[in-house]
Amino acid sequence: MPRHLLDIRDLSTQELDALMDRADDIIQNPKRYAECMHGKKLATLFYEPSTRTRLSFEAAMLELGGSVLGFSSADSSSASKGESVADTVRTVGCYADIIAMRHPKEGAPTAAAQVSPVPIINAGDGGHNHPTQTLADLLTIRREKGRLNQLVIGCCGDLQFGRTVHSLINAMMRYKSIRFVLISPEELRVPEYVRESMHKNGVTFVEVERLEDVIGTLDILYMTRVQRERFFNEADYVRLKDSYILDTDKMRLARRDLCVLHPLPRVNEISRAVDDDPRACYFRQVANGKYMREALLMKLLEVEA
Repeated sequence: MPRHLLDIRDLSTQELDALMDRADDIIQNPKRYAECMHGKKLATLFYEPSTRTRLSFEAAMLELGGSVLGFSSADSSSASKGESVADTVRTVGCYADIIAMRHPKEGAPTAAAQVSPVPIINAGDGGHNHPTQTLADLLTIRREKGRLNQLVIGCCGDLQFGRTVHSLINAMMRYKSIRFVLISPEELRVPEYVRESMHKNGVTFVEVERLEDVIGTLDILYMTRVQRERFFNEADYVRLKDSYILDTDKMRLARRDLCVLHPLPRVNEISRAVDDDPRACYFRQVANGKYMREALLMKLLEVEA
């Protein structure tokens, strides 16, 4: 049976560490890996828009010597004719060796995995999970801070619908001495199931509404945008969309070794002036995502360099 990645918890901490080690080696020795996926095909099935995730999967496969196929929106696939996800996956599994899938409905990649003849990678399902973004986050934190333990991590913005935040919390709570500071308006706090999971695992966290009050205590600041596509009410989106904007004034309150992350795209929640600050790590985070996806593709297809 193929092995899938649907949730970051599908990977043990030992496997996460091994993936990061492999990604570091790919960064240092790209030529060693240039043909290891020769003859392999990746299908990207993206039922909602994406730039970084889809292109980084495709770049990862191409840089490993493989090839790619797929679609970038439901409108350009047979889903527009009413074809089910299950039938699409059964079909594409005849053409490709592995599938990366994004879908607006929570649980769609899990349903796909139940019928797929090839490995399924969850590339984001609604407001639920985004495990490969978390792989990028973990590698960035390790490369920037030198460790994945003894950290104070601030998550700021849309914590209710932010699938990247949910996945990051699920991953980081397994490392030692992690404390979360959850910064959001009351309407966008983390879902109860995430809160219960932190309680169950003995993870220390606080929930606050003002970024200025806590930014000076953080090792990591994980900014997120308020996502218009997750709201049913446009008025609620307009009211909350500018709740948090990270600018140079707030950065003056932060520690000199703060690491600012963002899964992107951003709207205006990080001022462009912050881009020039060496503590802004989000574009290095983008590059790290490609290397981690290379390592993941190799792992799920059981390929060695």
